[in-house]
Amino acid sequence: MRWSLLIAVPVCLATVLWAEEDQFAFIPDGGRSLLAGLVAGLEPDARHSVLTRKAGSADWADWARAQAPDMAETPVETLAGYAALNLPLAEVTDEDWAAQLPPDGKDLAIAQCQFCHSLFTGYLMHDRDLTGWKGTFKAPFHTEIPMNEVERDTFASYSALNMPLSFEDVPPEWRF
Repeated sequence: MRWSLLIAVPVCLATVLWAEEDQFAFIPDGGRSLLAGLVAGLEPDARHSVLTRKAGSADWADWARAQAPDMAETPVETLAGYAALNLPLAEVTDEDWAAQLPPDGKDLAIAQCQFCHSLFTGYLMHDRDLTGWKGTFKAPFHTEIPMNEVERDTFASYSALNMPLSFEDVPPEWRF
């Protein structure tokens, strides 16, 4: 009995710690995460103003560059594409604003792509432009994916900018 506890406790602890860490951290952040990171430090009125703002992708890119001058161009464009498609929010409450942000391309890929095929071979290694990623939803086996048009556009925009990953950036346990 004691031996089984000596084995079970560390295994359970390791499992809990593994579950708490972001197992998808190797995938570039999506627009929701990037936007949330930039508005989190703003005063509530300023945050509300940003989240209820309607702007095009170029304006959002300019805004992101002004907020985070050191941000690389791909995350800037990722945030801009997400914000142009998903903002303004109709209503924003101060205490739960982050939960009100719609899913971004990374969220959608993690939620939808793993059910039928490997995330690695079926998504992370594909090199497609925006039209190519949008075209994936025309395949008979992808038409049933439960995403609305804005979500599909959000997924395609994110994926065109952030995929493919390099082989070395994907942890060995996620390959194939």
